[in-house]
Amino acid sequence: MSGDRRASLRVAALYAGGFLGPFGGGVVASMLPEIGGDLGVTPGTASSSLTAYLLPFAAVMLVSGTLGARWGRVRTVRWAYALYAVSSLACALAPTLGLLLGARAFQGVANSFTTPLLLAALAAVTPRERLGRVLGTFGACQAAGQTTAPLVGGLSAELDWRLAFVILAVVSVALGAAGLPGAVDADDADDASEQGAPAGRLRDALTLPVLRVATVAFLGWGALGGLSFLVAFRGEDTFGLTAAQRGLLLTVFGVAGILTARRAGGLIDRWGARRTIVLAAPLGAAAVLVAGTVDLLLVVALVWAAAGVASQMILVGVNTAVLGSSGANRGGAVSVVQSFRFFGAAAAPLALTPLYTVHPHVAFVVPALLLAVAAPLLVLRGTVR
Repeated sequence: MSGDRRASLRVAALYAGGFLGPFGGGVVASMLPEIGGDLGVTPGTASSSLTAYLLPFAAVMLVSGTLGARWGRVRTVRWAYALYAVSSLACALAPTLGLLLGARAFQGVANSFTTPLLLAALAAVTPRERLGRVLGTFGACQAAGQTTAPLVGGLSAELDWRLAFVILAVVSVALGAAGLPGAVDADDADDASEQGAPAGRLRDALTLPVLRVATVAFLGWGALGGLSFLVAFRGEDTFGLTAAQRGLLLTVFGVAGILTARRAGGLIDRWGARRTIVLAAPLGAAAVLVAGTVDLLLVVALVWAAAGVASQMILVGVNTAVLGSSGANRGGAVSVVQSFRFFGAAAAPLALTPLYTVHPHVAFVVPALLLAVAAPLLVLRGTVR
């Protein structure tokens, strides 16, 4: 295989890794009854397999980018894919729910290393004037993984739910074998030499500008993608939708994100991350407000698709802001930002479900206001270009 072809294959593997992470997290969502029936528990109890993946995923990601920069991104990603493959096979073979949950936790830990390090790897091989578009493509792959996971999981469950985890293991082995572009680890050294410090220092990732951007990611995902459960509630309570119809309604968010993420990245390349986020936050807030208060199903579907577009503009924007900066430990910085993003998704049900029981509209108005006001203020006060 020629050097150019091998390099192209490795770049393609970066995008495929972006697809794998959200896909592995959400693949169980549509096969919980089958998992529960096989392991002798209720579907509700089987749903803990989602939490078992997401909590260690978000928690370890606070430091995974920094550790990867310290250990070497290429080596770390290979080991992370190996752990993902082994834990996926453990999921496929798990005879009890406890063992399944343990294996899912290791999947989450493994993915906490691959996601930020793949983003950092893309930044290392991409000119900064094209970074937004490239990260937009990565965002589209993540949205595709999240959107297709329930469908593929459901199809697998028609045969055997364990088959989905065997497929995940095979794919992760292939991605680990593909490796990363050769310039990736050199980028860690360049970042460190520019700052006169060793690579992989956590203090360089936990700076005030990074934490501001991370908080925008927390709000941007928690108040947009994290509200899918509320949209599903409204679909049943207000419009009487069946489970399949609610799933179709939620899918428009991801499809819109897939179709527009690369263009959102191009917009960021032209306008800069700051302007794009300041534009997208109130647009996303308006979409959330309409989705939660208007009693016309077609309107709710359209604005929920618009929310998917706004979420990509914000998420690609925050990733571009930290990866396009000149600060040390950019891999650790994007790791912190991604961790805050998923903590936002985890916090949304805990914070907003009680508000929904008080009044459904309130549960949408509060995150809309936070997104419209707090996110632009954080960006404007920070150093995002």
